[in-house]
Amino acid sequence: QGRGTFVASPRIEQRLNRLTGFTQDMRVRGQRPGARVLQKEIVPAPYPVARALELEAGDSVVLLKRLRLSDEEPVAIETAHLPEALCPGLLEEITEDSSLYAVLASSFDIIPTRAEQQVEAVLCPAAEANVLGVQKGAPMLHMYRVTYSSGDFPFEYTESFYRGDRYVFHVELRNGGTKKKPQR
Repeated sequence: QGRGTFVASPRIEQRLNRLTGFTQDMRVRGQRPGARVLQKEIVPAPYPVARALELEAGDSVVLLKRLRLSDEEPVAIETAHLPEALCPGLLEEITEDSSLYAVLASSFDIIPTRAEQQVEAVLCPAAEANVLGVQKGAPMLHMYRVTYSSGDFPFEYTESFYRGDRYVFHVELRNGGTKKKPQR
């Protein structure tokens, strides 16, 4: 009360029936994608990452953590893990505004063909709140995704936090049966 009028930015609607990367998704919407690299290094794969990527715990993985921007506004934090053996030298090719999927396709011939994704509503942890510019405990969409290339080979394990005030996920559900005209 007493602070004036605020206009909320429209939410970004992401369809979950197509496999796209963040950069491609923003460009389709006419928005300018961006990123700030928060962390990039080679690390031993933690057990959940190793299991998802069909590696041994401790195998080397590329860790790429980025703040994702839409028209310069922070909207998500993505932490991707990729087997280092599949993409040696990836860290040198990633810049602030690189599309990870474009770099993987052009330099390593890795093209995503499908993904398994899990989304849950959570309260924003303090560390992510500071980076995203929201209050601790703000509503977030927390996502885990395993992405597969041709041959059904898992090449990426990603954990993301999407701002609940800026993102909405859209899913189209269909009945598996045949279509029939309704009876009157």
